[in-house]
Amino acid sequence: MNDPVQHAYERLFDPEFGHGKPFAREPLLAALEALGSPQANLGAPVIHVAGTNGKGSTIAFMRAIAEAAGLRVHAFTKPHLLQLNERFVVAGETVSDEALIDAAQRVHSVGPQLSQFDAQVAAAFLLFDETRADVVLLEAGMGGRDDSTNVVPWPAITVITPVALDHQDALGASLTEVAVHKAGIIKRASPAVIADQEGAAREVIEEYAEEIGAPLYRRGVEWDAYASNGRLIVQTEARALDLPLPSLYGAHQIDNAGLACAALLAPWRYDFSDEAFAAGVANARWPARLQPLTRGPFSAPIRATGGEVWVDGGHNAHAAQALARALKQMKARRVGENVVIVGLRKRKDTEAFVEAIGAGADRIIAVPLAEEHAAPEEIAQLASKRGVAAQTAPSLEAAMQNAAQSPAPRVLICGSFLLAVEALALESA
Repeated sequence: MNDPVQHAYERLFDPEFGHGKPFAREPLLAALEALGSPQANLGAPVIHVAGTNGKGSTIAFMRAIAEAAGLRVHAFTKPHLLQLNERFVVAGETVSDEALIDAAQRVHSVGPQLSQFDAQVAAAFLLFDETRADVVLLEAGMGGRDDSTNVVPWPAITVITPVALDHQDALGASLTEVAVHKAGIIKRASPAVIADQEGAAREVIEEYAEEIGAPLYRRGVEWDAYASNGRLIVQTEARALDLPLPSLYGAHQIDNAGLACAALLAPWRYDFSDEAFAAGVANARWPARLQPLTRGPFSAPIRATGGEVWVDGGHNAHAAQALARALKQMKARRVGENVVIVGLRKRKDTEAFVEAIGAGADRIIAVPLAEEHAAPEEIAQLASKRGVAAQTAPSLEAAMQNAAQSPAPRVLICGSFLLAVEALALESA
């Protein structure tokens, strides 16, 4: 790869290139105009998804359902785990290195000042514009209203997953402030499909939708989803689905699969069969979301004792609450110590995460991350104050050796996608 191409490609994943101001979209809009405004010429309906947790899983379910119906799907999601290419699905296939490098070079030629995320968004629109598809699934960044992805002029459907506190430095310290950002993807006359929300977030979303004239489809009002007798039931005012349980583990995936189904049942271009919904819900895949490790050398010592190892990229209190519930459900089915290995970025709300995950943990082992991280000693101290046995380990591998001392433990590795990536890499080594 020659130097100019390498430089352009690096812009897509190296945060040292073009920090830019948060939510300053003018450079992106100028670059997109120079590229021919691909975001306005996609030729396929766009489903735009914002929220705090569950965006990727919800998109994974929608993609699987649409593909089961025979549709060609573009998708832009984040973060990636092992390769940047994972963020870009073009007509059902992860983009090739060659195509991504070419897109990166063209984006760099018109927008050398773009931030990391802006460059990725521009590359995604460029790739999507040049290949035919039937639907585009678009995941917002940390916000919504001022997010780089919110340059799509008229999405067919907007979806808002549960809103919770995260990225408070950019989105605001209160749930109301965060919800204002997330609600900003809603567009006039486009159906807005809304997950369960806490009171303040719900009020913001409802008021904004009413103000701009967007029809609302709210869980618990216009639609609902729940597990019953080993099945997933999704009901709207016009239709009821009786589906298999989601392929992705955890009660929160009932919520995400239900939200995906409700979005695709909203009024828009396509009408899916029950069979497509069933196949999509049963076959969706999304790595590092309560993903079991079952075959590699990293998890082998734990599995040899009859234990199990799970990996999740959840990194805020809302995600930790869902993980704690899942751990409790697992323990109800099989006895064994719940050992949670935690590594957190320094900027995260460490106390809130530990408080939440501690509800499902018998023991916490705190570890450092490869990048700037919360001190393992701080994590352990917070866990101890909560009454959870806590230790530190110098590395993920050392923590696993510690966990293996328990008979048939249930190990959950969580707190950061950095830690999830490390675990998956060690498992596949």
